[in-house]
Amino acid sequence: QVHLVESGGGSVQAGGSLRLSCAASGYTFSSTCMGWFRQAPGKEREGVAGIYPGGGSTYYADSVKGRFTISRDNAKNTLFLQMNSLKPEDTAMYYCATIGVASPCGTWSGYNYWGQGTQVTVSS
Repeated sequence: QVHLVESGGGSVQAGGSLRLSCAASGYTFSSTCMGWFRQAPGKEREGVAGIYPGGGSTYYADSVKGRFTISRDNAKNTLFLQMNSLKPEDTAMYYCATIGVASPCGTWSGYNYWGQGTQVTVSS
């Protein structure tokens, strides 16, 4: 079955950087859209970044454009999120997600497999 495991979260000061990783298994990683989402306390989960199967196309929430970079290593079934210039408002639980099968990408809908999440805390 689909299994996603995030790592790399932690506590940093504003302006710092973190790199999240997500190890995937149980499906054909290289054929599927992948995404990073986050949920802060008291807020709804929101899409942060998405990437097409080949890795050549990506999309981002406006709030993170220019600061976050999503990438993938299809040979290692691993998804990444490089987060730079972090702000206190980036504090949240971060989840990687997949649609699980080959399908159109480019939106935040359709993701139905989720990891357990990794906490990111940014202090001012």
